[in-house]
Amino acid sequence: MQTNDTRGPRADCNLSRRDCLRLGGLSAGGLSLANLMSARAIAQDEAARGAGVSQSAASFGRAKSVILFWLMGGPAQHETWDPKPHAPLEVRGPFQPIATRTSGLTVGELMPRTALLTDKIAVLRAVTTGDNAHSSSGYAMLTGVPHVPLNAESVTAKAPNLWPCADSIVRKLRGSRNGLPGAIALPEHVWNDGNFPWPGQDAGFLGRRFDPWLIHCDPSSPQFKIPDLSFPDDLPTTRFDRRRELLSQFNRRIGNVNAEANASSVKRYDDESQQALGLLGGSAARQAFDLNQEPASVRDRYGRSRYAQSVLLARRMVEAGVSLVRINWTRIADKPNQGGWDTHTLHAQSSKDFLMPIMDQAYSALIEDLSERGLLDETLIVWLGEFGRTPKFNANAGRDHWGSVFSIALAGGGVRGGVVHGSSDAQGAFPLEGRIEPHDLMATIYHCLGYSADTEIHDALGRPLPISRGEVIHSIF
Repeated sequence: MQTNDTRGPRADCNLSRRDCLRLGGLSAGGLSLANLMSARAIAQDEAARGAGVSQSAASFGRAKSVILFWLMGGPAQHETWDPKPHAPLEVRGPFQPIATRTSGLTVGELMPRTALLTDKIAVLRAVTTGDNAHSSSGYAMLTGVPHVPLNAESVTAKAPNLWPCADSIVRKLRGSRNGLPGAIALPEHVWNDGNFPWPGQDAGFLGRRFDPWLIHCDPSSPQFKIPDLSFPDDLPTTRFDRRRELLSQFNRRIGNVNAEANASSVKRYDDESQQALGLLGGSAARQAFDLNQEPASVRDRYGRSRYAQSVLLARRMVEAGVSLVRINWTRIADKPNQGGWDTHTLHAQSSKDFLMPIMDQAYSALIEDLSERGLLDETLIVWLGEFGRTPKFNANAGRDHWGSVFSIALAGGGVRGGVVHGSSDAQGAFPLEGRIEPHDLMATIYHCLGYSADTEIHDALGRPLPISRGEVIHSIF
């Protein structure tokens, strides 16, 4: 088993004295730091191919889209991908591991449908953030950058924690297609009690025009529709066309008047209004949101909950050309722990009664559906949350926050199934080998989309920055 311990910065960021001399002597001739880093990355890829990991190179750019299957609250490693049957009862819990399609790989018994699909899934059992707060650990998992400080709860997006989320980086790199933005989050934002939106859900220093489109919706409702994609009953299309032309003339006039004083904000307003109009006027965009086009049997296959129907909607989004869709778990009224994965009380009961059944059905349906449609090889699905749960149950029969080690899973997009990378200790408390940090996950996601970790974006001061300082997890390709 190949491991990938990335406790420090990327090795290729440590320039030797010879590299520095080369930069100093050749920069006038066109060699920049970015050129050198890119050349070094190419050399490393060639070395990796020579070491027998050519599948990793072949996977580069296989994914056209990414779906982030986000389980807000923190799913427990013990009941999902990393059961510990030989640990004491207060650690292993009441559930048993079950065999899967992959020889030697077991998962928790509450994942029977997923167990039949592990030949398509790569499991990472030694992921760590070292952070036990929803907000700050979530920031790291959404951006690939640790929050400053760690263990900060109910924080919002502000300096120095303004690194763009993966959604926004992909939107900037990929742009829009078919009248739809490059990144969409649904069916609501991620928030702490008191409606504190977590940091790491927007474009940060890239600017608001690269924010993922956040769509508040309930696709499980019989009356589901996206209001902004529907014409009012009293507005015929001819009248809409006249209004659109009037708005275009107004924007041009305002742009001329404020060409110097407020050019950037006017442009952003015009970009946003044109995109909104494109959504209204574009049949492809409206059709993508029309779940009535799905047979009842398909909707039943995913499950009829708000989250499950959002997963189905995500599949339609990637079919329509959206590059990244993040599905945020939504709370469920009248359930313990507000119906989320933050199971401080009644962990086993909640897992068995609703959390795991909803997840297992929707996740397996997504993998099977994409596979049957011939889309799994070009769609990367990332199953993740902000952290895991404590090895031991607390006095309220719950598991608490645990960022020291947890599990995530990847499928499709060039990933090799039937693979387990890394391991945790006997109690599922700390990594043993194959340690993965959020920046490694981001480097791997970008790799699948065809972007080297050294691909540059620019901060608010115009300084070039790599999109990730992590290492691609070669063993899963």
